[in-house]
Amino acid sequence: MEIGSRNSDRSTMSQINVTPLVDVMLVLLVIFMVTAPMMQQGVQVNLPKAATKAMAAQEETVVVTLDKSGKLFINKDETTFTELRNKLTSMFANRTKKEVFLKADQDVPYGEVVKTMAEIKAAGIERLGMVTEPSQQK
Repeated sequence: MEIGSRNSDRSTMSQINVTPLVDVMLVLLVIFMVTAPMMQQGVQVNLPKAATKAMAAQEETVVVTLDKSGKLFINKDETTFTELRNKLTSMFANRTKKEVFLKADQDVPYGEVVKTMAEIKAAGIERLGMVTEPSQQK
């Protein structure tokens, strides 16, 4: 009888220990918080400030960047001024919506920005948007 009474005293523990799950989730949260700022892609430029409304994000936007040292980038790929027109023409050959955004550092001479804009327009781009940072004035 002792054997039967021992088995009846034991009950199966059917609870899940969530402590290891919480530990893993907290570690993952910290990893994502640390790596998220590093995931920003693009070229760092000091954008001019302007009081305009933000545009709705479009899919597959093409951004031409002109940095302070005069280097040109299409999205994040460096290019030269002479190759800009050919690369944009080939990129937009099969697209119906021909739209490019231009990010130019505020310290770049105005003439260089205008030359870049003219080259973008010469590539057959119908819409050219200028990227700025919102101003602090209300």
